[in-house]
Amino acid sequence: MTWFLGLGIAGVVLLVLSLVLDGVLEGLFDGLLSLPVIAGFVSMLGFGGAIVLGTTDLGAGPATAVGAVAGGGAGWLTWKLTRALMRDQTAVTPRGDDLVGSAGTVVTAIPVDGYGEVLLQLAGQPTKFSAKSAIAVARGAEVWVADILSPTSVEVRTVDR
Repeated sequence: MTWFLGLGIAGVVLLVLSLVLDGVLEGLFDGLLSLPVIAGFVSMLGFGGAIVLGTTDLGAGPATAVGAVAGGGAGWLTWKLTRALMRDQTAVTPRGDDLVGSAGTVVTAIPVDGYGEVLLQLAGQPTKFSAKSAIAVARGAEVWVADILSPTSVEVRTVDR
């Protein structure tokens, strides 16, 4: 039973290592074998064998067989879960260039020789940016973004209606 418990503990240690060493062995065997899959198999082989050996009068052979089946199941489930999680795609991250051409409102007047502030929608969220303009723009005016000056500042032009 000590060997089985040792295998179970080794599997848990491998699982912790897979969290720390993210991505190790991910490309081995065309993506079928990864450290979490190995950890799931080894830990279930050990703990499943220990449970069978401790609760029945069967010997080490049948306990190993039951542990291997349980380990195979745990490895397969781990593989399926990690593949499903890796396929999950997030939305495209907005970039500064996405702001060019978008409309906004001046919240702090923009002088000719300095910066004011505009409120723009970035990924559906209101975001305040420093703004520069070739002409003075009053507070509350509607503007559109002509250029990106930096990650936090834009050049704007007034909207003519």
